[in-house]
Order: sequence, then structure tokens, then C-alpha cells
Amino acid sequence: MDAEIDRWYHRKRWKTRAAHQLKIEPLCRICKERGKIEPACVVDHVERHNGDLVKFVFGDVQSLCIDCHNRTKQQIEVLGYSRDIGPDGFPIDRRHPFWAT
Repeated sequence: MDAEIDRWYHRKRWKTRAAHQLKIEPLCRICKERGKIEPACVVDHVERHNGDLVKFVFGDVQSLCIDCHNRTKQQIEVLGYSRDIGPDGFPIDRRHPFWAT
């Protein structure tokens, strides 16, 4: 991560926004969509800001658990879908190529 962007995460504005986000959405959004209850501890930009300060400050954010932030969200950003498999043995994400018709 660029040093300047890294500093953005240490500013009071971000810390206040992140604390507010975790207060209003205390559970991981991705886990919740899957019917799982998991506390969130990371505030994630829904759309990557790519070093754009306006997107960083004003872009939509979501609350995620560490696993969803570091694994699932990264897969979605790289592949366009999650490779997570449900208890039935099928991909959970309907954007997965398995579900293509």
C-alpha cells in the first residue's frame, strides 16, 4: 500500500467514520447475507478507491469480519466472484462460472 494512502487510515476522519460504521452495522455483511452471524471488525470500501481521496472519504463502506475482508472480498475483486462453497457443495456466489447458463 502506498505510504500516503496508508496515512489516510490513521486520520481522525477515517477513524471516526470507521467507528460509526461498526456501530451502525456491527455484523459482517457478507456473513449475514449467508445466514451466518459474525461480528465485524473491519470497515471496507464497497468499491475500491484506488488512491482516489474523494472515493476514500465519501465512497460506500461496509462492515466485514477479518476472514471475509482478507479472503472473500479479495477473491471478488480479483475474479469477479467468490469461490466459497456452501454446505451443499455448490458455489455460494451466483456470479461464479458454475452458475452460468
